[in-house]
Amino acid sequence: MSGAPRGPAASSTAPTASAVNLANALTLVRFVLVPVFAIALFVDDGHDHGWRIVACAIFAAASLTDRVDGDLARRRGTVTEFGKLADPLADKALTGAALVSLSVLNLLPWWVTVVILGREIAVTGLRLWVIRHGVLPASRGGKWKTFVQAIAIGLYLLPLHGRPHLLAVTVMAVAIVITIATGIDYVSRAVTLHRTPRGGTTPA
Repeated sequence: MSGAPRGPAASSTAPTASAVNLANALTLVRFVLVPVFAIALFVDDGHDHGWRIVACAIFAAASLTDRVDGDLARRRGTVTEFGKLADPLADKALTGAALVSLSVLNLLPWWVTVVILGREIAVTGLRLWVIRHGVLPASRGGKWKTFVQAIAIGLYLLPLHGRPHLLAVTVMAVAIVITIATGIDYVSRAVTLHRTPRGGTTPA
């Protein structure tokens, strides 16, 4: 009796999402905006207030694409392996470029940049360490960390003085606390996952 294939055979022939889609295009735009952002910030060694505002606007637009591309991919069913790899890389490129640039221009202490980027590198290493045992997903705290870091960086990009600058310092301090706390949480969950049988999951 002829008919459509059933079971595993049918699922193996199901079409996969093309890497050429709007969500991935937005991710690539975020990569392109990284050097554009850096060029704008470094005009007159960061002393030009107008260009710092432009750099902040570019950073905000690039950060917004991070939220939009993920929502689009899930809503349209266009999640791809390329997107899974490129999206977090684009995020780290944007955040890293902003932090390093601010520190190079003496607008942000280097130890802040080292703490935040060190945490990102450590978490990436933890994910690779436990990958044979399961996936170490992003936590809710991690998402808050990303949001608060983006706000703090945006404030530091603006030419603020006096109380407005104090606000930027306060928000960055909160971001650092969340960064360290979530980093510790990732270490704890990674150790737990590494102790589980291969393919296991961490407890809720």
